Amino acid sequence: MPETDVVVVGAGQAGLSSAYHLRSSGLDFAVLDADAAPGGAWRHRWPTLRMATVHGIFDLPGMHFTPPPPDEPAADAVPAYFAAFEREFGIDVQRPVAVTAVRDAGDGRLLVESDKGTWTTRALINATGTWTRPFVPYYPGQETFLGRQLHTAHYRGPAEFAGKRVVVVGGGASAVQLLVEIADVAATTTWVTRRPPVFRDGPFTPDYGREVVAKVEARVRAGLPPGSIASATELAWTPQMREARERGLLRRRPMFDKIVPGGVQWRDGAAQEVDVILWCTGFRPALDHLAPLRLRGPRGGIVMDGTRVVADPRIHLVGYGPSASTVGANRAGRAAVRELRALLAAPALT
Repeated sequence: MPETDVVVVGAGQAGLSSAYHLRSSGLDFAVLDADAAPGGAWRHRWPTLRMATVHGIFDLPGMHFTPPPPDEPAADAVPAYFAAFEREFGIDVQRPVAVTAVRDAGDGRLLVESDKGTWTTRALINATGTWTRPFVPYYPGQETFLGRQLHTAHYRGPAEFAGKRVVVVGGGASAVQLLVEIADVAATTTWVTRRPPVFRDGPFTPDYGREVVAKVEARVRAGLPPGSIASATELAWTPQMREARERGLLRRRPMFDKIVPGGVQWRDGAAQEVDVILWCTGFRPALDHLAPLRLRGPRGGIVMDGTRVVADPRIHLVGYGPSASTVGANRAGRAAVRELRALLAAPALT
């Protein structure tokens, strides 16, 4: 059974940032990643997501990300950058290794169980993100729908929607991006959201970014489910969005009340025939493997202080809640390593 000071689970932006800082910490560490190759969630983005429409990739520590051509698929460009980073800094990511459970060993250490064996570790940095936990809310009649339902995570491009009547559900940037793509080939598109979407006319300043992060951080400090940075961020009036508005694509309707075999229906009785429902309804943190540690509190979330789990200081969640962004993940990786270095230097864990 391999033994180490720190196990990092996940090798996306958050995991690689953590590994970079662990290199100079004096701690032994292992990085485990479930994917077969570098890139994290970016490997699975839809092929039509181009660098021109990606909000921005923040540099990993110590290595500048040179923007590729605007028309290059994000699913190619970002994984190539991550792979180069791993090579440059000699980060030995063990993959594919799917972590199935983390348990308390009973002697101050943790047992990290996986499909490739078990690691014993003094601490854990969890950086598993959200991509593997797509969220689809339930609406009455959902199981009776005769058309197709899919989530953003399973979207592969607009061609499969040619000639279809499509409802796009969700108020985030991904929903709008996919709505615009699909509208070029679909018979009809309808955009529905639970709340009226808010577009931001001004620039996304650092102060605004800190304001968004603070909202999410307040939730995790209170032990509530974190929500996401994306859901707390207003939509930007990009050239693509302005064009979509001029084409009449951004005429949002309120959320339907139920799903019927042939479509959707609103509370007032209005109905619409639909072939496809595309759920752009976000993701949840991929934390099922931490369930044996019983970290969740009575309010449904994990109480956090920065990246540290208050109930168990051996556990740090990087890329979770307020650090679930490319810039936030970098800072969180550095902070987690700094705290773990101090914790593991103590005479004993109690």
